[in-house]
Amino acid sequence: MTNLLQGIVEGNPLVQRRAIAKAITLLESTRTDHRAQGDELLTQLLPHSGKSFRLGISGVPGVGKSTFIETLGLYLLEQGHRVAVLTIDPSSSVTGGSILGDKTRMEQLSVQENAYIRPSPSGGNLGGVAEKTREAMLVCEAAGYDVVIVETVGVGQSETAAWGMTDMFVLLQLPNAGDDLQAIKKGVMELADLVVINKADIDPRAATRAQAQITSSLRLLAMHGTAEQHDGRHWLPQVIQISALEGTGVDEFWNTVLAYRQLQSGNGQLDKRRQRQAMTWMWERIEAGLKQAFRQQPVVQTLLPHIQQQVLQGQLAASTAARQLLQAYADSGTPPATAQPGSHGQA
Repeated sequence: MTNLLQGIVEGNPLVQRRAIAKAITLLESTRTDHRAQGDELLTQLLPHSGKSFRLGISGVPGVGKSTFIETLGLYLLEQGHRVAVLTIDPSSSVTGGSILGDKTRMEQLSVQENAYIRPSPSGGNLGGVAEKTREAMLVCEAAGYDVVIVETVGVGQSETAAWGMTDMFVLLQLPNAGDDLQAIKKGVMELADLVVINKADIDPRAATRAQAQITSSLRLLAMHGTAEQHDGRHWLPQVIQISALEGTGVDEFWNTVLAYRQLQSGNGQLDKRRQRQAMTWMWERIEAGLKQAFRQQPVVQTLLPHIQQQVLQGQLAASTAARQLLQAYADSGTPPATAQPGSHGQA
């Protein structure tokens, strides 16, 4: 563990890259002994993290997220930054596998010494991110990457988890994404700190029209905000156009990000956002731990097959079955079974 920590914090580029990969793999493991080691590692890495800017990128499939991130990453490298990209690919609901093709898409960025790309499967998690994305982010920060980009799966309006773990949430839109009503659907739109119309070069008129529609929509959503949000000291979402393929508008995008960072850091909102995110992260881990402990409880394991069969046969309502199992768990008072090393820690 000491060697792994030193490799992440102090290692040369080759050693550091290997150490980061090993650390994230350790954190993604479901083995009980690996989880204990991962917790120890995170505690030691925590003082070295928190110094980067965390950027969340979301958008529907085909909007050009990978192309945009590669273009942005290469631009940031030229500016002297070190860039880590955590990409999430959807897992198959049938096999559980994932292609993890984003690293292949970012051919130029992936070979740069000051860039690190880590694709991970979503594992079926809602919100478009993997379960261990937050932990992976801390590892990259401790390694000295000052810009960490999280790219979500890109499946629709449920992708809000990236907003809950990044400093700025960017939503990519297409010039012809739909009618006027499409632009004001709340979902992820009301969470976006910045909306980017990508592929503006394909149809400049459509891109300008989309920018105007979304700007009006964001103003409509902002009308319901507090007076404090309109005092000029708080960020109001903006809409810009870019062409990631041609590389136009990237400098405007990054200048907007810097303006956001300066404003939100100055008014204390960035620190508050991270504090809220830390508490949310803690409770998410508690809920996940309780679910695992519930499944491993011997009494629950004994009752579960019979109750499941009753639910499948329509003899017992699912809500009633859940209450019975929860009551049995509460009444047992027995500590949950502990997964043995080598197991996956799941019932």
